[in-house]
Amino acid sequence: MAMLWVKTFHIVFIASWFAGLFYLPRIFVNLAQQSDETVQATLLGMARRLYRFTTILAVVAIVFGMWLYLGYRIGVGPGNGWMHAKLFFVLLVIGYHHACGVMLRKFEQGKNTRSHKFYRWFNEVPVLLLLVVVALVVVKPF
Repeated sequence: MAMLWVKTFHIVFIASWFAGLFYLPRIFVNLAQQSDETVQATLLGMARRLYRFTTILAVVAIVFGMWLYLGYRIGVGPGNGWMHAKLFFVLLVIGYHHACGVMLRKFEQGKNTRSHKFYRWFNEVPVLLLLVVVALVVVKPF
């Protein structure tokens, strides 16, 4: 029964983390298009707070995931190749999260060189990552 609660919290924090990863690059799209300094300052404040909050959600989601993997041995042992693939894609999600932080710092320093079109495409990456991870967990193809 306790494992089901850990799974529940893991899923909730993953969903919350991804909500932030879906929205933060959208703020970057607006920042890349905006020339008004007042509006830029507001958007930067929103992005900064969202990134901090999303980081906390990510840490909690990862802790619950590690609890499931190490504590309850979910995905451990033969016939669980899907878990290795999932962990690889989780590392990509963490890298994406970190890349958002790097981009945010560039915006804060006034050093962004990318267009709003780049950020529109960049905004699609977490959708694809989430799709792959969920498919691996549900289908367990290998």
